[in-house]
Amino acid sequence: MAKAATTESQQQIEEVRREAYVAGYAAAIQVILDATSRLAPTTVPSRRGRGRARQVASTAKPSRPRKRAERGTNALIIKEILKAMAPSPVRAAEIRKALQDNGVTISFSAIHNALRQLEARNAAEQVGDSKSWRYRGGTA
Repeated sequence: MAKAATTESQQQIEEVRREAYVAGYAAAIQVILDATSRLAPTTVPSRRGRGRARQVASTAKPSRPRKRAERGTNALIIKEILKAMAPSPVRAAEIRKALQDNGVTISFSAIHNALRQLEARNAAEQVGDSKSWRYRGGTA
């Protein structure tokens, strides 16, 4: 009977030890997941597979949700800038500076694309062979 009691107590001790291990392991994994979700980008092997690594954005959620602008918004914003600076010609750099002063960041390629859209709508025109644009007063 003493041997049975000892075996039973050892089994209970082993069961408690396993439960504690599982609980501790789960807590540790949760801490690691929380910490890694806030870290900078992670590295992923490149396609070449020669040991190089490239940066990949982390899957952490941004602190504030970003709302994607509607299609054609850049052209409308740039049209208003051209209107405000009319009749003088405006370069893409000046348009970008005006946008940044208003807290909006748009790449030069997006500015050029919007200017081409406005040109197609007869709302803007390129001044000769220069890189300057002016408001034309068309539709859109």
